Formats: sequence, structure tokens, C-alpha cells
Amino acid sequence: MPDHPTIYFIRHGETDWNRDRRYQGQKDIPLNETGRAQAHRNGIALRAYLPAIAEAEFIASPLSRTRETMQILRGELGLAPEAYAIDPRLIELSYGVWEGTLQDDILANDRDAVAARKKDAFGWRPDGGESYADLLARVTGWAANVRKDCVVVSHGGVSRCLRAHVLGLDPELIPSLESPQDRVLILTPGAMRWL
Repeated sequence: MPDHPTIYFIRHGETDWNRDRRYQGQKDIPLNETGRAQAHRNGIALRAYLPAIAEAEFIASPLSRTRETMQILRGELGLAPEAYAIDPRLIELSYGVWEGTLQDDILANDRDAVAARKKDAFGWRPDGGESYADLLARVTGWAANVRKDCVVVSHGGVSRCLRAHVLGLDPELIPSLESPQDRVLILTPGAMRWL
């Protein structure tokens, strides 16, 4: 990425579907109280980067859970909560027919798909959904346009793909990367750390 910008990446706070281990994907599910507390925590963690971070670009996925997370953390920074951009390329991986289904139910009722996914977690695509390979292409396209420091609120899958791109990781590792909701990921070309 040109000029070595820093990306401050925040995964949206918890939703009831996250708590229940239900595939969420691109379904527009709101934050729960735990998720709001996580967003406040992440905003407080980012305060250490003021005033410089106030000049960064602020960008969120279009889903309500990311927008609410962004508004909460901007409030914690003393910035206008609504003053940020939306980019549809930052939307979560689509789980297609799995969206709305509990993970335990998938394991019990769709064993062939689970086996196929286990065999190729990076390239496997659920019916009507996306693979991590698809998501990596979308996220890489977004990252190619990053020209200045930015604060991004998006999703777990986007975080995994962005790390692989920025850090030069083997794409096959993407599905296994952690993606906590109560931490801020700071990414620069070739380096990362958590707040």
C-alpha cells in the first residue's frame, strides 16, 4: 500500500447471533448490550491516538452493527458520530443458505458441506454465498485504494482477509485467524498489533 498508511481495524461489537453461534454473514443484525460495551471499550482504547487519529478517514461496512459500532467509538473520541463513510466492499462474507442457521445445526444437518469446507476452507463456497477467496479479492480491491490512515469498522471475515493482504500471509491461513470483538487491530504493511 502506498505511503504506508496505518489501518485501525475494529470488528463490530457482539450481536445476539454472534452470542448464539448463528451464521450471520450479510444479514443485518443489530448489536446487543455486550456489543455496545465492546464498541465503547474500543473507542476508549483509540483515544490514545488523538489528536492525529481525528484526521484519519473513518469507514464502515453498510450493515447496522458496524455503523452503530462506528458511531459509539466516534462518540468516545469526541467526534461527530455520523461523520464517516460507508463502503460496500467492507461488508461481511456471505454465507448464503447458511445465514441464520446455528453452527451446531449445520454440523448435524449439512455434513457434506461441512466436510467440503474442512477440506478447502479458503476456496469453499456455500450455496448462494462467497468463499474466503472471493472475499479476499473484494478486500484487496478496497485496500488498493487506501491512501491515508483510516479507522475501519467491519467484520471478522474482512479482518482476516485484510491481515492476510497487508501482512503477506498465506491465504490458506485466513479462515483460522482470530477476530475478537473487544480489541482494536493496528495494521501497517508487514506489522500488526492489538490494543
